[in-house]
Amino acid sequence: MLAPISARSVWGQTLTTLELIFHQAVRNVRNTHGNAIIGLMVNIAQTIILVAVFMLIFIFAGMRAAAIRGDTLIYLMTGVFLFMAHVKVINAVSGAEGPTSSMMKHRPMNTIVAVGGAALGELYIQVLTVFVILFLYHVVWTPIEIYKPIAAFSMLLAVWFAGLAIGVVLYALRPWMPGASRLLTLLITRINMVASGKFFLANSLPEAYLVYFMWNPLFQAVDQARGFAFINYNPFHTSALYPLHVGLGVLVLGMMGEFATRRMASASWSAKH
Repeated sequence: MLAPISARSVWGQTLTTLELIFHQAVRNVRNTHGNAIIGLMVNIAQTIILVAVFMLIFIFAGMRAAAIRGDTLIYLMTGVFLFMAHVKVINAVSGAEGPTSSMMKHRPMNTIVAVGGAALGELYIQVLTVFVILFLYHVVWTPIEIYKPIAAFSMLLAVWFAGLAIGVVLYALRPWMPGASRLLTLLITRINMVASGKFFLANSLPEAYLVYFMWNPLFQAVDQARGFAFINYNPFHTSALYPLHVGLGVLVLGMMGEFATRRMASASWSAKH
């Protein structure tokens, strides 16, 4: 009656896991909104509103002179796009289905699939949002010129990865301290409204103030993205590899915490959420 479970190779298990992550990502995108197109339009609207608000702040505060010589909107978009990708993936991963979720009762499902699906679904939405907004800006407003578009896009992937790593740590913490996990997620979002460097350049900051921002992988990625987007800006103080190094280190800690949490998972934890 019960067929024996055949052993699969490492490649077979990896491909199966990647397929499950893909299907979980599709499920997460659809869960965000019943209509995937409406969900994408909502995210586009949020990004456009954020860019518009920052543009008004630049105009009325007289900060346009502090931007790089060139397109001010592209200057703001490089900060807003990376900020949205970073904080959105943190929220998505930290809020993914936990080890006591009803979905975990299905044998192929596990926490890696839940986290990977949440991160991949958010990456899909953010990348599509970036391309749609840039296309509309290029066609409707003015032709855009990006010095190194592939390198600039790699910075978005870098902050997405760093956000994924931070989200995994918060995800592992949530079953133990759900209130603290939600508070830390909100705190990271609020801090990055200023610490991401959307309004200023690392090269223009005095050394005394620069140390307060260099710890942030998002700040370094935004500064590097502007160096790749504008031919007349060369970032001296930041590193393009810093977000990747921080992401790898934090991800290892997060996976260790998630593994320990999964081993001690109890159905009574669901009452805390």
